[in-house]
Amino acid sequence: MPVLNRAVEMQDEVSQWRRHLHQNPELMFDVHQTAKFIEEKLRGFGCDEVVTGIGQTGVVGIIRGRHGEGATIGLRSDMDALPLTEITGKPWASTNAGKMHACGHDGHISMLLGAAQYLAETRNFKGSVAVIFQPAEEGGGGGREMVKDGMMERFTISEVYGLHNIPGIPIGEFAIRKGPIMAATDEFTITIEGRGGHAAQPHTTIDPVVIGAQLVNGLQTIVSRGTDPLDSVVISVTKFHAGDAYNIIPQKAELAGTVRTLRKEMRDYAQKRLTEIVEGITGALGATVTIDYARNYPVTFNHDRETDFAAKVARQVAGNNAVNEEVAPMMAGEDFSYMLEARPGAFIFMGNGASASLHNPAYDFNDDAIPHGISYWVNIAESALLPST
Repeated sequence: MPVLNRAVEMQDEVSQWRRHLHQNPELMFDVHQTAKFIEEKLRGFGCDEVVTGIGQTGVVGIIRGRHGEGATIGLRSDMDALPLTEITGKPWASTNAGKMHACGHDGHISMLLGAAQYLAETRNFKGSVAVIFQPAEEGGGGGREMVKDGMMERFTISEVYGLHNIPGIPIGEFAIRKGPIMAATDEFTITIEGRGGHAAQPHTTIDPVVIGAQLVNGLQTIVSRGTDPLDSVVISVTKFHAGDAYNIIPQKAELAGTVRTLRKEMRDYAQKRLTEIVEGITGALGATVTIDYARNYPVTFNHDRETDFAAKVARQVAGNNAVNEEVAPMMAGEDFSYMLEARPGAFIFMGNGASASLHNPAYDFNDDAIPHGISYWVNIAESALLPST
């Protein structure tokens, strides 16, 4: 099944939904107007159930097929925007200051709504489709909260699929891989307690700034000297706060950053070595230290059978030469990972063309991708829930 004629016919209307959402971005779990928009659309399509408030502000719509009872598969979109000031200059640019859809979640919502409308009209499958609209992907763990809220059990979801646009991949093309496709995203905060004093008398102090500088370099040896070059590990110190005056060596310094890994063993190793290096350097130089290490999103891990199935569906929509089944993993994180821990499934990338990068204030979702996304979702549902013959 190539791109659906009906999906092409729907593009203008779905684009208008997308642009409305783009103009009205909301952050994290505070997506009340977005959720209301989705709820009204799903009810208007005639979904059999529309449930709100899952995982705080998530929405799930249930569409039952006309060929009898069967399994339920989940199709998931994220909903939240980012705390950025938009610079696109588009007529549909954000009207909420300091907030914008810079990751394409507006497009993800609209494509899944388009698929929901089509599936509610045709119902050419056996079983049920759960269309899942999730808050707080951008750091809040909304996927985790929906799973904790019992979503999988409540709707008897047996497998689950996710999709994300990627700039640089041509419109109409897809990319996927088995196993780790996106990284675990851990975070750390290191607080160094030294001894402050006059900047002209450094010998009377224990300088947390100098110690912090050594930690920045020392932590890089975890990757450069402690990790197999073929194992993907990223450690980035992204904050370094210390002092307020030119002539005072401060009492404290704080460093913070992120650790990205693709394997559990490397996740454990990176945390262990970070702790050892930080405690070793600060102890040797006479300071005390507190380490706050938080394990955030787990690895987004695609299951073998479901990945083969998703790739097959993508080839049916896009053609055999338009699906990369060995795409390199991304070291960014994705909280669809929690849903993939709860149920088998697969996460796929689809092309957004030559747009600005994700999380960039010049980014905009490409509406030409809409028919391809709708067609992929519809084909996933109808192929996974084939009626008995």
